[in-house]
Amino acid sequence: MASTGQARLAARIEDALPQTQCTRCGYPDCHGYAQAIASDSAAINRCPPGGREGIGRLAALTGRAPIALDPARGIEGPRRLAVIDESWCIGCTLCIQACPVDCIVGASKRMHTVIDGLCTGCELCVPACPVDCIGMVDVTTPATGWQAWSAKLAAQARERYLRRRQRLRREQREHDREMAQRAARKLASLAQRSAITDGDS
Repeated sequence: MASTGQARLAARIEDALPQTQCTRCGYPDCHGYAQAIASDSAAINRCPPGGREGIGRLAALTGRAPIALDPARGIEGPRRLAVIDESWCIGCTLCIQACPVDCIVGASKRMHTVIDGLCTGCELCVPACPVDCIGMVDVTTPATGWQAWSAKLAAQARERYLRRRQRLRREQREHDREMAQRAARKLASLAQRSAITDGDS
């Protein structure tokens, strides 16, 4: 269990991350990466969206020396925006499921679209698309890293990510409850049929 000091450090580190939730750091979200840094189990150079400035922020918080961005995690670049080719979209909803901030709207077998102002450029929707109809376009060239992002956008992305997690947990609870109720009804039906059969014998 993390100490109080470690938990506080993790919270400060998370506040310094861009909240794109892109998973390029190797962790499932910015929160997980922040906790790993705070526990000294992850380097501070694994966040391409934060770039060099982000590494500097993390170095200041942790007391570690700034180091170059880990090239295995990607490169620092302009903020990117997902764009769906509507003529190819088959409405499979896989991109909606992959988006960590719920910025893709659409319905099953209907064309989907990206809400530009909410897209973090995480690119997680791209490999999810079975018909390769999602492309990424640069929208902040030449600005990169934190020069292409802002604390306001990071806070917005974080809030949308947390709301999505809450929604998914609620939906899972509702699903589990429905499955339990179905199982109970099935067992009751089997017991009733068994009682009728036993009475006939």
